[in-house]
Amino acid sequence: MACCTRWHAAVYFTMAVILAFIAISMTLRSEANDETSQTKPISHIVSLNASRTLRRAGFNIMATLLQVSPELFFSSANATLFAVKDSAISNATLPPRLLKNLLQYHTSPLQLSMEDLLSKPQGACLPTRYQQKSIAITKVDEKERSVEINNVLVSHPNLFLEGPISIHGVLGPFSALDPRDVYQGWDIIQSPACDSNSNMISDVPPDLKNMVEWSRIIRLLNSNGFVSFAIGLHSVLDGILGDHKGLKSLTIFVPPSLELEAYPTPLLEKIVRFHVLPQKFTNRELESLAPRTLLRTLLHGQPLEVTGAVDFMKGLVISGVNIVAPDMFSSSKFIVHGISRALELDDLPNTAR
Repeated sequence: MACCTRWHAAVYFTMAVILAFIAISMTLRSEANDETSQTKPISHIVSLNASRTLRRAGFNIMATLLQVSPELFFSSANATLFAVKDSAISNATLPPRLLKNLLQYHTSPLQLSMEDLLSKPQGACLPTRYQQKSIAITKVDEKERSVEINNVLVSHPNLFLEGPISIHGVLGPFSALDPRDVYQGWDIIQSPACDSNSNMISDVPPDLKNMVEWSRIIRLLNSNGFVSFAIGLHSVLDGILGDHKGLKSLTIFVPPSLELEAYPTPLLEKIVRFHVLPQKFTNRELESLAPRTLLRTLLHGQPLEVTGAVDFMKGLVISGVNIVAPDMFSSSKFIVHGISRALELDDLPNTAR
């Protein structure tokens, strides 16, 4: 039994050292230029004490990362770290960049004890160190003195409270991550939508993703030659998730390419939304619609029109554009049709390519 314990300890220690080395190298390369904080850094003694406390509680990987590279977590005068248990990190097998993002998403620039968390209303949003994304208090039970953040239980409250630092242990990561969804350096951490008053306006689904399988859609597009549309969709996905919280199914019309560099982000977002319907339509269902039927898109006030069959075009025509590859990819929640060129918006520059 002692041998087994030593073996597990050696595995965790080796993994922790590797992750720490990754964290240091990435921090030195990126944060030296990106984050020039004017606040006094948290003292080495405090971070060392925090690391020791984490290790005693069984959070060995987080403890080593904090000890060797505290700047990953603490770059402000105050901080709260939500420590993820070793098994959740070791089982994730995430690329280094995404691991760093995940750790920063579990760090808030606020100092919050368990009492502070219990005093927050359900639905309150808290800032994190990751790209202005927030976490949200999704459940508060004062009687049981329990709190859930992004539907994850705070399992080890007040692990460490010293100076400007608070540390709590949590049962799992605040964002469910699948390494298959990570390619070309893209980030898929999904956070709850919050308003300007830091109140949650859309809950975090149980799997922390929208009901539509966005990651799978982007993977399919990317791996089947529709790279530019996949990149465009990914770049505007946060806006779509924020505006269409209850989206359960959709139809996407995918052109061969989009000239991404030709459009500023607001225009690109309109173009992408114009190619997406908030309802699933198979090609047969589209063919059954009468000509001039309007199809609502994710771009408010800009529907598509069923042109119908045209003599000189093979297949169905939508807003003057031919569907050349009907029902390319589909699931119970989405369907993708290939079209001959990009759909054109009347009040925007020519989008056809």
